[in-house]
Amino acid sequence: MNLRAFERSDEEAIIALWERCGLTRPWNDPRKDIARKLSEQPELFLVGTQDGELIASVMAGFDGHRGWVYYLAVAPEHQRRSHGRTLMAEVERRLHEIGCPKINLMVRATNADVQGFYRSLGYIEEDVVNFGRRLSEDAPPLQKD
Repeated sequence: MNLRAFERSDEEAIIALWERCGLTRPWNDPRKDIARKLSEQPELFLVGTQDGELIASVMAGFDGHRGWVYYLAVAPEHQRRSHGRTLMAEVERRLHEIGCPKINLMVRATNADVQGFYRSLGYIEEDVVNFGRRLSEDAPPLQKD
Protein backbone atom coordinates (compact mmCIF):
# COMPACT_ATOMS: atom_id res chain seq x y z
CA MET A 1 0.00 0.00 0.00
CA ASN A 2 1.23 3.49 -0.87
CA LEU A 3 0.45 6.41 1.44
CA ARG A 4 -0.14 9.98 0.37
CA ALA A 5 -2.04 13.07 1.40
CA PHE A 6 -5.74 13.27 0.56
CA GLU A 7 -6.54 15.07 -2.70
CA ARG A 8 -9.86 16.72 -3.55
CA SER A 9 -10.37 14.20 -6.35
CA ASP A 10 -10.44 11.44 -3.68
CA GLU A 11 -13.63 12.72 -2.06
CA GLU A 12 -16.17 10.35 -3.63
CA ALA A 13 -13.92 7.31 -3.16
CA ILE A 14 -13.24 8.25 0.49
CA ILE A 15 -16.93 8.66 1.26
CA ALA A 16 -17.71 5.32 -0.39
CA LEU A 17 -14.92 3.68 1.66
CA TRP A 18 -16.23 5.18 4.91
CA GLU A 19 -19.74 3.99 4.08
CA ARG A 20 -18.50 0.46 3.31
CA CYS A 21 -16.62 0.44 6.63
CA GLY A 22 -19.63 1.66 8.62
CA LEU A 23 -18.04 4.94 9.70
CA THR A 24 -20.70 7.35 8.47
CA ARG A 25 -23.80 8.33 10.41
CA PRO A 26 -26.89 10.22 9.21
CA TRP A 27 -26.13 13.16 11.49
CA ASN A 28 -22.56 13.60 10.21
CA ASP A 29 -22.10 14.91 6.69
CA PRO A 30 -18.83 13.36 5.44
CA ARG A 31 -18.38 16.13 2.88
CA LYS A 32 -18.45 18.74 5.64
CA ASP A 33 -16.05 16.62 7.73
CA ILE A 34 -13.65 16.53 4.78
CA ALA A 35 -13.95 20.28 4.15
CA ARG A 36 -13.34 21.02 7.82
CA LYS A 37 -10.28 18.79 7.89
CA LEU A 38 -8.83 20.39 4.77
CA SER A 39 -9.01 23.77 6.53
CA GLU A 40 -6.84 22.54 9.44
CA GLN A 41 -3.70 20.41 9.12
CA PRO A 42 -4.60 18.81 5.77
CA GLU A 43 -1.24 17.04 5.79
CA LEU A 44 -2.68 14.81 8.53
CA PHE A 45 -5.40 13.44 6.23
CA LEU A 46 -3.84 10.41 4.58
CA VAL A 47 -5.06 7.86 2.09
CA GLY A 48 -3.71 4.46 1.16
CA THR A 49 -3.75 3.26 -2.43
CA GLN A 50 -2.94 0.01 -4.11
CA ASP A 51 -2.77 -0.43 -7.88
CA GLY A 52 -4.39 2.99 -8.31
CA GLU A 53 -7.35 2.13 -6.07
CA LEU A 54 -8.06 4.05 -2.88
CA ILE A 55 -8.26 1.37 -0.16
CA ALA A 56 -7.64 3.14 3.16
CA SER A 57 -7.77 6.42 5.05
CA VAL A 58 -6.92 8.10 8.32
CA MET A 59 -7.61 11.62 9.53
CA ALA A 60 -5.66 13.10 12.45
CA GLY A 61 -5.15 16.40 14.18
CA PHE A 62 -3.16 18.03 16.97
CA ASP A 63 -4.65 20.76 19.13
CA GLY A 64 -1.42 21.59 20.96
CA HIS A 65 -2.30 19.29 23.86
CA ARG A 66 -3.44 15.97 22.37
CA GLY A 67 -3.52 14.29 19.03
CA TRP A 68 -6.75 12.80 17.76
CA VAL A 69 -7.38 10.10 15.17
CA TYR A 70 -10.58 9.78 13.13
CA TYR A 71 -11.84 7.91 10.09
CA LEU A 72 -9.30 5.08 10.13
CA ALA A 73 -10.70 2.82 7.43
CA VAL A 74 -9.44 -0.07 5.35
CA ALA A 75 -11.61 -1.56 2.62
CA PRO A 76 -13.01 -4.88 3.89
CA GLU A 77 -11.27 -6.95 1.20
CA HIS A 78 -7.92 -5.40 2.20
CA GLN A 79 -8.26 -5.81 5.95
CA ARG A 80 -5.99 -8.04 8.05
CA ARG A 81 -2.98 -7.18 5.87
CA SER A 82 -1.41 -4.64 8.26
CA HIS A 83 -2.70 -1.62 6.32
CA GLY A 84 -4.37 -0.21 9.45
CA ARG A 85 -1.13 -0.66 11.37
CA THR A 86 0.78 1.09 8.60
CA LEU A 87 -1.62 4.07 8.63
CA MET A 88 -1.48 4.36 12.41
CA ALA A 89 2.33 4.13 12.48
CA GLU A 90 2.57 6.95 9.93
CA VAL A 91 0.06 9.20 11.67
CA GLU A 92 1.79 8.54 15.02
CA ARG A 93 5.13 9.45 13.43
CA ARG A 94 3.74 12.67 11.98
CA LEU A 95 2.06 13.67 15.23
CA HIS A 96 5.20 12.93 17.25
CA GLU A 97 7.23 14.98 14.75
CA ILE A 98 5.11 18.07 15.45
CA GLY A 99 5.41 17.68 19.23
CA CYS A 100 2.30 15.70 20.10
CA PRO A 101 2.77 13.92 23.47
CA LYS A 102 -0.35 11.69 23.45
CA ILE A 103 -2.99 10.42 21.04
CA ASN A 104 -6.67 9.99 21.84
CA LEU A 105 -9.28 8.29 19.72
CA MET A 106 -12.85 7.18 20.09
CA VAL A 107 -14.27 3.78 19.20
CA ARG A 108 -17.94 2.93 19.39
CA ALA A 109 -18.64 0.77 22.45
CA THR A 110 -20.26 -1.87 20.23
CA ASN A 111 -17.22 -2.25 17.96
CA ALA A 112 -15.25 -4.99 19.75
CA ASP A 113 -13.10 -5.87 16.71
CA VAL A 114 -11.78 -2.32 16.39
CA GLN A 115 -11.20 -2.09 20.12
CA GLY A 116 -9.06 -5.23 19.83
CA PHE A 117 -7.14 -3.71 16.94
CA TYR A 118 -6.20 -0.61 18.94
CA ARG A 119 -5.29 -2.72 21.98
CA SER A 120 -2.92 -4.71 19.76
CA LEU A 121 -1.21 -1.40 18.89
CA GLY A 122 -0.67 -0.57 22.57
CA TYR A 123 -3.64 1.74 23.08
CA ILE A 124 -5.45 1.34 26.38
CA GLU A 125 -9.03 2.01 27.39
CA GLU A 126 -9.01 5.01 29.70
CA ASP A 127 -11.40 5.61 32.56
CA VAL A 128 -13.13 8.64 31.07
CA VAL A 129 -16.60 9.58 29.94
CA ASN A 130 -16.82 11.23 26.55
CA PHE A 131 -19.09 14.28 26.33
CA GLY A 132 -20.09 16.18 23.23
CA ARG A 133 -22.12 19.19 22.24
CA ARG A 134 -23.01 20.36 18.75
CA LEU A 135 -21.97 23.93 17.98
CA SER A 136 -23.06 23.96 14.37
CA GLU A 137 -26.59 24.12 13.05
CA ASP A 138 -25.68 21.76 10.20
CA ALA A 139 -26.12 18.77 12.49
CA PRO A 140 -28.99 17.55 14.68
CA PRO A 141 -28.54 17.07 18.43
CA LEU A 142 -26.16 14.34 19.57
CA GLN A 143 -27.55 10.83 19.52
CA LYS A 144 -26.28 7.60 20.95
CA ASP A 145 -25.81 4.96 18.27
